[in-house]
Amino acid sequence: MTPSASPLTWGQLRDLKCAELEGAADGWGKASNRADAGRDRIEKQLLNGLRETQQGAAADAAVGRLQQLGRNLQYVYTECGLVRTALNSLAHEMRAQQRVLRDALDDAEALRFTVHADGSVTYPEAGEGLIDGKPLAGGTASVRAAPGLLPPSGLVTPNPNAAKAQDIADRVTKAVRTAAEIDWRFAGILRKLKAEEGLKAPDRTWTDAAGDAAAVRDAARGYLKAGIPLDANPAARRAWWAGLTDEQREEYLAVYPDQIGNLDGIPALVRDAANRDNLQLLIGKLEGRGDAGAETQLAGLREIDRQLRADGQPPMYLLGIGDEGNGRAIVSFGNPDTARNVSAYVPGLNTSLDEDFARNDLKRARDTAIGAQQHDPSSAGIVWLGYDAPQSLDGFDSFDVMGDERAVRGGNAFNQFMGGISATNENEDPHMTAIGHSYGSRTVGAATQQGGGIPGVDDIVLVGSPGVGVDRAEDLGVGKDHVFVGAAENDIVTKLPSKRQSAVGAVGWAVAGPAGSYLLGDIADQGDDDLWFGKDPASEAFGARRFPVGDGPKVVSGNGLSIDAHSQYFDPDRDASSANSIALVAAGQSKRLKAEEYR
Repeated sequence: MTPSASPLTWGQLRDLKCAELEGAADGWGKASNRADAGRDRIEKQLLNGLRETQQGAAADAAVGRLQQLGRNLQYVYTECGLVRTALNSLAHEMRAQQRVLRDALDDAEALRFTVHADGSVTYPEAGEGLIDGKPLAGGTASVRAAPGLLPPSGLVTPNPNAAKAQDIADRVTKAVRTAAEIDWRFAGILRKLKAEEGLKAPDRTWTDAAGDAAAVRDAARGYLKAGIPLDANPAARRAWWAGLTDEQREEYLAVYPDQIGNLDGIPALVRDAANRDNLQLLIGKLEGRGDAGAETQLAGLREIDRQLRADGQPPMYLLGIGDEGNGRAIVSFGNPDTARNVSAYVPGLNTSLDEDFARNDLKRARDTAIGAQQHDPSSAGIVWLGYDAPQSLDGFDSFDVMGDERAVRGGNAFNQFMGGISATNENEDPHMTAIGHSYGSRTVGAATQQGGGIPGVDDIVLVGSPGVGVDRAEDLGVGKDHVFVGAAENDIVTKLPSKRQSAVGAVGWAVAGPAGSYLLGDIADQGDDDLWFGKDPASEAFGARRFPVGDGPKVVSGNGLSIDAHSQYFDPDRDASSANSIALVAAGQSKRLKAEEYR
């Protein structure tokens, strides 16, 4: 049925009980909440108890069944939440048209006009004739095909009631037609909100759920999305969330997990809950695409999902997830709202949302959190992939690593994120550390140059850095004694040539990537302490505190070229000295740090 074929009348619109729609929505909301509570009990009680007390094939099989049940309940939670918001959105939009209709009917009653069932309006005689002075005859304003259009040219009755009656007829007709379109649109959305038969929600149902969520989000734009304070600062967003009712929060989480989960200033527990649901919707969305880029991101999302379900220690909090650009993912090990010490690590060159990131970059944050907790148990470590880091195999875009643009955009986003962490942390004066690795150090450097520096950050750690965009540690805004640098002897990225040797360095990069740039650049840059993005952070001229790290594998050996020295700063097994130094700073124990000589 199309909107134009709808039998809806103004009498039906007037008598529609929107409260009944909202009552039905409440029922679906209760079903959604019960499913969420069941899933939570499975993941936090039953699975943990089973893993701790049982072993063997039977226990593994039971864990698998419970995990599937948890996924099923998560699907029920999502779909029931969508039904609830669809019904509430329907009631919201219908009530708006009832107000339009009611205003028109009230005007007709005050003027003693008669509104007929078809929407036409009869008006009485009024005014005076130009010739005889008698009242002008009344008449009926008909329903026009397109309310709002001017009547045909020609003689128009001078009865002053005619125009008023036509206006009322147009308003009544427009309200009914708009309501019919709303009814038709939501009927289509609700018909699609149905699960497959059987006791198992297969993976393809999440592809359908992603489409369902997109449809409901679009329909609920006026009802919910317009209220999300996207342009507010993190503190205002936190206050907005705190001021919502429980029912409003539930609807936002069910329909806009992508918005709420990635909104800086929302509490970590809320972001985690939203992003875990959005993760499943993203997996379903990308499974429906099937291209190479989708498969790459799917591998990363599935690995993050696997780790979240493994319930390791420290506990994981998913603070951000998305498929825009090269992908987005923000994961905290430990609760950043309750921890006294919070570190946030920004990865660099070649980082994207893929399986390598999900395994190795998450491990770096986890190792940092574990190391920091050995010095202060109230510590959390975050990996922040909130920007498009340069990729060395992106064709012409490979040269983005040689420019500042991505770092500046990323630095702005990192500032917003850290402002959110600062706003939601429950400690009076938390200790916060920004850690930049590789091009990520340039991104951290860019973040410090935003107005006021990086919100809440006390210390900055730079490892594997090609420069940070400033020539002195004191220019990073935290004081030079709070800037710490780790640079392995064989890390080629920390010895990239300066822009004064750009031609030679660029040729080397084009031939053999950073290894080639290092080899040719070193010839042209012997003894210089300038790097690509400014003064070498490990130099005396820069003025930071350099800590000891392992030399790492040589660039050139019998096995060929290697850049492995660039990737082991966080690994307690491959470079215990560096990993512990980072952990000491992250835990607020930098006074215990050993010093290393400058280059």
